[in-house]
Amino acid sequence: MNQWTLGIIGGSGLYELEGLAHVRRERVETPWGEPSDALTFGELHGVPLVFLPRHGHGHRLPPSDIPYRANIAALKQAGCSDILSISACGSLREDLPPGHFVVVDQYVDRTEGRERSFFGPGCVAHVPMAKPVCSRLSRLAAEAGTAAGIALTPRGTYLAMEGPQFSTRAESELYRQWGMDVIGMTNMPEARLAREAELPYASIAMVTDYDCWRDDSHSVDVALVLDVMRDNTVKAKRLLDRLTAALSGQARSPGPDGIETVLDTSIITPPGARDPEVVGRLAVIAGRALV
Repeated sequence: MNQWTLGIIGGSGLYELEGLAHVRRERVETPWGEPSDALTFGELHGVPLVFLPRHGHGHRLPPSDIPYRANIAALKQAGCSDILSISACGSLREDLPPGHFVVVDQYVDRTEGRERSFFGPGCVAHVPMAKPVCSRLSRLAAEAGTAAGIALTPRGTYLAMEGPQFSTRAESELYRQWGMDVIGMTNMPEARLAREAELPYASIAMVTDYDCWRDDSHSVDVALVLDVMRDNTVKAKRLLDRLTAALSGQARSPGPDGIETVLDTSIITPPGARDPEVVGRLAVIAGRALV
């Protein structure tokens, strides 16, 4: 693939993108059902974009009920070359205040019960996750945010919790002891599934609040979070404008992390032992590697 086609997964507060050219919306179906909402196709600075609101328009879906597999499969089917996740998060560090952005480079996954793989009985794969994000797209996103004048930290560890409730204070203090930087509910299993689909993935975590660990602060309050979220959404759109301007006219080459071919060394079930029905379903996200 020699052209950037950027899939944008919009989190809390980011339900649509304005200013796109050649806009069309399309409802799609995947072997894992329908995604969270219709896909919006368009261009920004000549760069093709495919936008998907993670929670659906109107924020209809809580974190545990987001169809993560369908979302990633839909973006793969739509021809995306890369995925940029934009999501709200809480801060576990004093120096990451509300309004600050963090480009995530690591995860600790504390989610429970979510379907976290396209593979399974009939065709087994084990993709590496030591480096769970695309280093190139993460760097480009960080550079775009800085150019847009956004206070931004280029690396950070995201604690993925199940939700939908926020943390207890004991949990929040424990995560700080672990060295976590931000906390959210949606980047897992999203990042895992993007890796299985051989899609380079980067995540911008937008801080909306300090998690409840601060003795001098109130517990997380949705009304206060929404106020910060509105400002963060404006900044996220500025970042995306800078990012697409930087990508405009650039040919896309394979990334430095080998993500686009990761399944070449990850599928362990030999061809003769694979379930044809499972292989047929996987063709959407892994067809290149299953031939």
